[in-house]
Amino acid sequence: MKPQKSLLIKVLITQCLLVLCVAQQDFDFFYFVQQWPASYCDTRRSCCYPTTGKPDEDFSIHGLWPNYENGKWPQNCDRESSLDESKISDLISTMEKNWPSLACPSSDGVRFWSHEWLKHGTCSALGERAYFQAALDFRKKSNLLENLKNAGITPRNGEHYTLESIKKAIEEGVGHSPYIECNVDTQGNHQIYQVYLCVDKTATDFIDCPVFPHGRGCGSKIEFPPFSSDHDEF
Repeated sequence: MKPQKSLLIKVLITQCLLVLCVAQQDFDFFYFVQQWPASYCDTRRSCCYPTTGKPDEDFSIHGLWPNYENGKWPQNCDRESSLDESKISDLISTMEKNWPSLACPSSDGVRFWSHEWLKHGTCSALGERAYFQAALDFRKKSNLLENLKNAGITPRNGEHYTLESIKKAIEEGVGHSPYIECNVDTQGNHQIYQVYLCVDKTATDFIDCPVFPHGRGCGSKIEFPPFSSDHDEF
């Protein structure tokens, strides 16, 4: 191969890598999304507990998702990537506890984590381990259940709360206003389903959300169903 041609190929490869790197970092912020397990299960879709056992009655991670300020988002930025479990081996036990899958059929969570990494993590400009560690850290930092309990908002059958009271409790604890997504239980009642908080693009701190998602809204009265021992999988 002639030196000039070899040099040209190297330049083209470098340019392609630079374009890929820019594409992976070309977003404005993250949505950090947590879900309430009882609300996931208490729908017509139902749920299946992980093979590792029933999750605790606490908010669990759904994902850490790069987003644009125009409401759109990048996804699947590296279709050749795959989850390398060896890179997160020391995080697995914590992820099983705090990032479980409730989808059917029952699983150990690996397929769920792989989906989150391929769709969102590959666009995050973070390495695989850093991506999952960041999400775990933000869950601990947000401490949603404790913040709600401090405001007298606890999981309880037949109890209803206002959207504003829920948002205020979380904002006072985290320092930034959340977006609350509701779903509907088998009786048609609105219930807390997911909580969105925003994170800066370096995955360092919570920030005020540049834009809120267009998810399922909440009614004037919202339930916070318990995920107690008598709440069976379907």
